[in-house]
Amino acid sequence: MTATNPTAPAAALPTATQERASGWRTIRRVVPYLWPAAQLWVRQRVVLALVMLVLAKLIAVSTPFFYKGAVDALAGEGTGWLLALGAVGLTVAYGVARLMEIGFQELRNVLFTRVGQRALRQLALETFGHIHRLSLRYHITRKTGGLSRIIERGVKGVDFLLRFLLFSIFPLLLQLLMIAVIFFWLFDIWYLATVVVTISLYVWFTFRVTEWRVTQRRIMNQQDTDANQKAIDSLLNFETVKYFNAEAMESRRYDSAMAAYEEAAVKTNYSLAFLNFGQALLITTGLVVVMVMAAMGVQRGDLTVGDFVMVNAYMIQITMPLNFLGTVYREIRQALVDMAEMFDLLDQPPDVRDAPDAQALSVGAGEVVFEGVTFGYDAARPILKGIDLRVRGGETVAIVGPSGSGKSTIGRLLFRFYDVTGGAIRIDGQDLRGVSQSSLHAAIGVVPQDTVLFNDTIAYNIAYGREGATQAEIEAAAKAARIHEFILSLPEGYATAVGERGLKLSGGEKQRVGIARTLLKNPPILLLDEATSALDTQTEQSIQDSLRAMGQGRTVLTIAHRLSTVVDADRIIVLEDGHIVEEGPHEVLLAQGGKYAAMWARQSSDVE
Repeated sequence: MTATNPTAPAAALPTATQERASGWRTIRRVVPYLWPAAQLWVRQRVVLALVMLVLAKLIAVSTPFFYKGAVDALAGEGTGWLLALGAVGLTVAYGVARLMEIGFQELRNVLFTRVGQRALRQLALETFGHIHRLSLRYHITRKTGGLSRIIERGVKGVDFLLRFLLFSIFPLLLQLLMIAVIFFWLFDIWYLATVVVTISLYVWFTFRVTEWRVTQRRIMNQQDTDANQKAIDSLLNFETVKYFNAEAMESRRYDSAMAAYEEAAVKTNYSLAFLNFGQALLITTGLVVVMVMAAMGVQRGDLTVGDFVMVNAYMIQITMPLNFLGTVYREIRQALVDMAEMFDLLDQPPDVRDAPDAQALSVGAGEVVFEGVTFGYDAARPILKGIDLRVRGGETVAIVGPSGSGKSTIGRLLFRFYDVTGGAIRIDGQDLRGVSQSSLHAAIGVVPQDTVLFNDTIAYNIAYGREGATQAEIEAAAKAARIHEFILSLPEGYATAVGERGLKLSGGEKQRVGIARTLLKNPPILLLDEATSALDTQTEQSIQDSLRAMGQGRTVLTIAHRLSTVVDADRIIVLEDGHIVEEGPHEVLLAQGGKYAAMWARQSSDVE
């Protein structure tokens, strides 16, 4: 089977210049989390961690001196204070220095850990909160699996960047600088020149190859995201897969995505082998050249055996972190890519925003007014075309009409999932665009067609209606929704887990839980969006009683397909092609013999 990439073609990948610009932008976005202006303790910890880092590196570059002194003492060579300590004393000093180096490194980690974890927590929370602030338009088009991977990789990327950019690249540069000074001071210019040339070639080769590998890794990540999305999408639609006997098709679909990932992963691993061998060739050549120069110096009598050992120790100090540089640089580049995706998500603007001077909605009578409302999800395809509707406080108004007439759109606009493109919606005279979304959402209770529950207990799902609700309040809401007795009949009662999306409960039971949590919310305005259309007739009639009781004393908008559920409404609004074509009580509309009467006759004949 030929693998395809449905996410993004390779030609669409950013250029190297764009990648670098994005990388610097990402680093600038992270810095405030490490150096916050309002939190002095964070800055103090960062400074102390850097001090510990410098001390560790100073001790690291001093340890070869003790090593050299011990060797010279054993060989009967050398002079000065190192020889005075003796071979045993120098060996002990070498061990103490190594221990101090490790101790300062660990102290650095201890100081920085809370800073790093705090930054991760803040970024994760900011991303999580931002996703919830994004509009319904975004969430309808998003892919849950791909989105979760972006967040996961982004947060991991921040963690990697904090640990390795600050505690691997910076220490490496500091250590290389110190060793270069020592080589120039203790030996001749050729040692320094050899080290500089070796490091320069190594870094150039590593960066060039890694830049190419980052492109391969990005392609691999795209395929990974696509495969993960297909897997999650298939599992979320488990029942649909079963209904259509589509397990084999889903497996082929998943395998197609995994085949593309496999191909990208193979290329990535091949390029890694090339990178590793090239690095080994360069660094080994430099090491051999320096050691040959030192050996010749010992033979000439210019250097002692201890000097030869010291040169070797310094070269090991250089080569070990350099061997790690390729991996660190590659991972930092990948971390920057992953973080850029997360920051791009954070930069995604919500379609619906609070006005700068937004006030909290003040609900009195609960009157809802639509004034010349026009709206379309696509500018080329208007849905509502000048809706004028007044719902008095405490009134129950039903909105009916054929599919595509705009019934559910009215509910979404009232809840301000979208802003109207023309006209205005007001509650008690307050334009919804001028009040805060939080206060608006608190004032409206919604019972949708399909109540979706959290994978938790029944008590948790009912209590979701109001944070901090007591058990007595939860049970009172369940009694009002007429589900209390059913819950008590369960072995675990209110502690019964409802399963993923509430699948352990029937449709009617889920709806009653949804009604109970809306009752617990106790909103002055109620929106019933085809709340019973997915239920059988007997269950629907039973739940209608609960809905009628819930609507007492509230302003109720009922969006319905089955006309039998709205005959008791104070008024019925008939929508067609985005216009209100009829309006009035059930009996009046029947007597008019218009659209509503025709719909009623058609549905009545279907029932018969």
